[in-house]
Amino acid sequence: MSQVSDERAEVVFEDFKAPYDKSHAVAEANRCLYCEDAPCVKACPTAINIPEFIRKIATDNVRGSAKTIFDSNILGMSCARVCPVEVLCVGDCVYNNMNQPPIQIGKLQRYSTDRAYEAGWEYYQAGEDTGKSVGLIGAGPASLAAAHELRRLGHACTIYEKRAVKGGLNTTGVAPYKMKADRSVAEVEWVLSIGGIDIQHGVELGADMSFTDLEAKHDAVFLGMGLGEDRFLKADGEDMDGVHGAVAFIEEFKLGAVSLDSVSSAIVVGGGNTAVDAVRELVGLGVSNVTLVYRGQEAGMSGYIHEWSAAKIEGVRSCFQTQPVGYVGNGSVTGLKCISLDESKQPIDGTEHTLDAQLVLLAIGQGKLGHLLGELDGVELTNGCVVVDDHGATGRRGVYAGGDCANGGKEVVNGAAEGKRAATAMHKYMMGE
Repeated sequence: MSQVSDERAEVVFEDFKAPYDKSHAVAEANRCLYCEDAPCVKACPTAINIPEFIRKIATDNVRGSAKTIFDSNILGMSCARVCPVEVLCVGDCVYNNMNQPPIQIGKLQRYSTDRAYEAGWEYYQAGEDTGKSVGLIGAGPASLAAAHELRRLGHACTIYEKRAVKGGLNTTGVAPYKMKADRSVAEVEWVLSIGGIDIQHGVELGADMSFTDLEAKHDAVFLGMGLGEDRFLKADGEDMDGVHGAVAFIEEFKLGAVSLDSVSSAIVVGGGNTAVDAVRELVGLGVSNVTLVYRGQEAGMSGYIHEWSAAKIEGVRSCFQTQPVGYVGNGSVTGLKCISLDESKQPIDGTEHTLDAQLVLLAIGQGKLGHLLGELDGVELTNGCVVVDDHGATGRRGVYAGGDCANGGKEVVNGAAEGKRAATAMHKYMMGE
C-alpha cells in the first residue's frame, strides 16, 4: 500500500527520458559490443555485469536480465531512472571513443527492471534464521540494500525511520521527471517482500531512542540516516514567508499539494545538483521566471553539466558570480538583495542590486547528522560524516555505516553499494568469521 497521497504536486511531471518498448530495447541491446573487460562495469558503483544483462535482453531473456541487475543492485529499478549514467556507465561506454552514440544502459536497465516489477517476478528468499539481528537507522537506499542482503543471509532486520514514508531521498527528494514518490515506495515494498524486515516509523535517533538502547537490542548496527536539514545564509529577512530550504521544499511538493499561483518569479541559490533539480522543477510547476544564483562561475558549478544544459533549454536564467546578502519584503519575500563578485569571489563595490522573487529556495548544502551519535568511543567523524573503512565498519565494534551520512552526499547507487558492502561485513562479524 502506497504511503503517499494521490494529490501530490509532482504528478504534473512527465518522464524526461521516455522508456523503451521491446523493439527499441532489443535494437539497442544488439548494438552492444559485449566488451570482455567492460569499462561500463568498472564505472558502476554496484558493478552490475552490464554486458551480460544487455545480452539477455537481446536474446529475449528479460527475466534473466533483471536478475543479473538485482544480483548486484537490489535498487536497480530506481537507479535505472535516477543514476547520472552520463558520467558513470554510459559516460565510459567504448562507443564514446569511436565517435558513436554510447549504449543507453540506463534505459535498458529500466526496461528489464520495469518488466520484472510489472510481471511480479520473485528472485530471492530469506536465508535460514541465524538468531542474529541488525538495527538500521534510516529507511533510505543504503539501509534498504543492507537489510535485503542481511535477510538473504538469515539475519533479522529492524529499520528505524523518523518519517512516515519510507525510501529516503528516493521518495522525498528525487526530481519527479526522473522518478515519482509512489514509484519509490513501490520499490521499497518489493524489497521488503523478502520478509523479516521490520520498519518502525516515527523513531528518531537521539530523540526517541538512544544509541545505547539500539546497541542493546541488536547484534550489529548500521547507520544510514542520510543528511540533515538545509543550510541557510543567515541573512536579514530569511524568516519571511517564501524563503525555504530547497530539499525541504522539494519534499513538500513531492509528497503533497503545493500552489505557486502567486509566484511569477523564483530564485534558487546554489550551483549543485539540488539547485539544478530545483530550477527545473519550478519551471515544471509553472513558474514563468526562474533564476539560478551562484557565487562562482558557470564552469565551476558542481551540478552535472547535462542537467544544467537541460535547465537552460527549459528557460532557466542565471546570475553567476553573484552573492546574496539579504532579502526584501514585508512578511513575505519580494526580492533577493545581491552583490556581484570578481573572479576570486570578492565583492565588487557599487554592484549591489535586487532580484525580484516571490519564492527563494536555498540549495547551499545540508547539515550532517553525525552529532546524533554523541561522543561514542570508536566512532570518528570528519566534517560531520561518519568515518568507515573499506568494508563500511566504524572503529566501534559491531557498528557500520553507509550512504550520505558516511559519504557526504553521493548518488543512490553509491548508497546501494555501500549498504550491500556493509551487510557482507556485518554477516562475517556476527558469525564470528
